[in-house]
Amino acid sequence: MTGAKAPVRLLHLHSSFSLGGKEARAVRLMNLMGPRARHTILSAVPDAMGARDAIDPVIDVEFPADAPPLHGKPGLARYRDLARYMQPFDLVLSYNWGSMDGVMAHRIFAPFRVLPPLIHHEDGFNEDESVRRNWKRNGFRRLALPTAEALVVPSTLLERIAADEWRARRRTVMIRNGIDAAAYQATPSVSIPGLERREGEVVIGTVAGLRKVKDLPRLVRAVATLPANVRLVIVGEGPERAAIAAEAESGGIADRLVMPGFMAEPARWIGHFDLLALSSQSEQAPIAVIEAMAAGLPVVSPDVGDVAAMVAPDNRNFIATDEAGFRAALTEVTADPDLRARIGAANRRVAPERFDESIMVAAYENLYGRVLNGRRLFAG
Repeated sequence: MTGAKAPVRLLHLHSSFSLGGKEARAVRLMNLMGPRARHTILSAVPDAMGARDAIDPVIDVEFPADAPPLHGKPGLARYRDLARYMQPFDLVLSYNWGSMDGVMAHRIFAPFRVLPPLIHHEDGFNEDESVRRNWKRNGFRRLALPTAEALVVPSTLLERIAADEWRARRRTVMIRNGIDAAAYQATPSVSIPGLERREGEVVIGTVAGLRKVKDLPRLVRAVATLPANVRLVIVGEGPERAAIAAEAESGGIADRLVMPGFMAEPARWIGHFDLLALSSQSEQAPIAVIEAMAAGLPVVSPDVGDVAAMVAPDNRNFIATDEAGFRAALTEVTADPDLRARIGAANRRVAPERFDESIMVAAYENLYGRVLNGRRLFAG
């Protein structure tokens, strides 16, 4: 009789570990693995560790302080140290541009050392690559990715970029983000600090890291043109917090803006919103959109990434191609409760069909399991 297999040793190379969309997904997958895996997490921004608190306390995870840095001047000595650090692990999972030095280390030293397989995940770009990718980074990606077993992307837009710009068509795997859609059916059970609903009030909400690429001052300016019964709630934390508050002050709506900071478990509070609004310069397949859909909310957004394809057909007229359309969509949706109810109901029907967590987890189970020669990582 053979004993249980030892846990799979996973090395995660993160661009940062602040709690955004890709970190939330990575942590959710870690939690679902339970005792089947042991995790080591490195961040290219060592102080960006906000997602750490979302990891289940029973998960075996470490954040070593003595690991080779992911960020620094490219060089063979750094890459050699990173490759050597990878050797004891069963699988390396890298995430976004900030982890690409780890991918390059694997590329250079895989022919000379016994290294574990590597799977790279790309979820999108900051403002400096929101319209056009940096040609130097594209060249670096093309050089680094050939030894990756797979390149995972969550959107059709990124799938095209991976094929056309990074020459990685054959190793690209598209796995849509997913959530526990059923958890969003219940009424809110947690209040949003600073938000007290008043009769006749309409609450525009958004959930985002407060970064320049999210262009939240743009959303503040748009809300400033709406009637005084419309309030804005921005859930998230990040370096642009002061700039967003200053924009609200300048626009005369500081008293209509609520910024409670980061909040865990959105299923317990996103229902306080009447609609979700995005204002990003760049997106791919935002988890916040899926969460809003599952909660029965309409979505107003610029036409970025896969957002127009994600929402229900009834919602697509409110995914705007220009600034005037964006403001008009916000005006129309905030003014009409029946319209909000109809669009929200349509989104709620679509969410579990296309974005339930079970679909996403099965896809990652198949991919990771194939690379690990059939080892199962997820319970169930």
